[in-house]
Amino acid sequence: MTGPLDGVRVVDTTIARSGPTCSRQLADMGADVIVVGQGRLSLGGSDEMNLSRNKRSVTLDLKKTSGVAALFALVDQADVFLENWRPGVKHRLGLSPDALLARNPRLVYGSISGFGQDGPYSDRPGVDQIAQGMGGLMAITGPPGAGPWRVGVAVSDSVAGTFLAQGVIAALFARERTGRGQWVHTSLLESAVHLLDFQAARWLIDGVDPRQEGNNHPTIPAMGSFDTADGMINIGVLSDFKEFALMIGRVDLSDDPRFANTADRVRNRDELNSVIADILRTRPTQEWVDLLAETFPCGPIYRVSEVFADPQVRHLGVTTTVDGPDGRRIEVLTHPVHFEGTPTSVRSGVPSPGQHTSEVLGELGI
Repeated sequence: MTGPLDGVRVVDTTIARSGPTCSRQLADMGADVIVVGQGRLSLGGSDEMNLSRNKRSVTLDLKKTSGVAALFALVDQADVFLENWRPGVKHRLGLSPDALLARNPRLVYGSISGFGQDGPYSDRPGVDQIAQGMGGLMAITGPPGAGPWRVGVAVSDSVAGTFLAQGVIAALFARERTGRGQWVHTSLLESAVHLLDFQAARWLIDGVDPRQEGNNHPTIPAMGSFDTADGMINIGVLSDFKEFALMIGRVDLSDDPRFANTADRVRNRDELNSVIADILRTRPTQEWVDLLAETFPCGPIYRVSEVFADPQVRHLGVTTTVDGPDGRRIEVLTHPVHFEGTPTSVRSGVPSPGQHTSEVLGELGI
């Protein structure tokens, strides 16, 4: 069985992390992704290996007429073109959406920028941490009063790539009806703002300016992180506080006027969390998980190295092995969406820069 995007050809000129994240997702779903560069695939090191599997690598010098001609030949037979240059660069190179769609009207042209394709900041360089700060994410991450905290992954990069992949697939679907491609674009800033989600709604609708809450949920009491006898645990008491109090051996808490209803528990959350923390410290994490997990959302707090030893994570098959650029086997993440009829796959390892230049250009008769 082939992937859902089998037969789709993607020409990928992106660098860094956001664009290669988009093309990796398309590649995992079966697309033939051809990375066009001048010798470097993405960020180097392990992250380059992480982002570059399932792709073919072609080296072209776009400062030369022959290199541009080869790129145009690729575009003429492509379904998707991806770029994440600053907005003005594509026009200077003659690779704007108008130019490429004039050559190939069925092309889906995908772009990621730092701040959008137009507007007062559009020509600025953009990277993940800047978008996290300007998008409000750093203001709501971390302990109360600690000052802005960066999310521990390049979240606006990864989500911008994911949003663009979603947009590209939707544009391919629209092309089936209209017969025409289109320009699809997003930015790191828009992606970061979109991630605010319910926190944005609290401001836009309720007029509440969200603040840092640490590991506490902003609006749900008795939902957070607690020490245990041998580690830490996350617990979410979304309903039936009385049942939770009974299970942890403190049924009296449900009769305490400080914790009588949700509003009271929110108002007195620090006191409630202190009581719960004292109780949870008396037993190991796994005992609490075994006791509570069938009734309340809960789970241990892992280090990254512990994540991949968890039996459910292992059962889900979230990693596989491929050939690295030096021939050794390396372990990489699989695609997180399961297609039962047309499954995703990791079909090939990490290419060396330019490895497929002759192969791909030969397919074009060059």
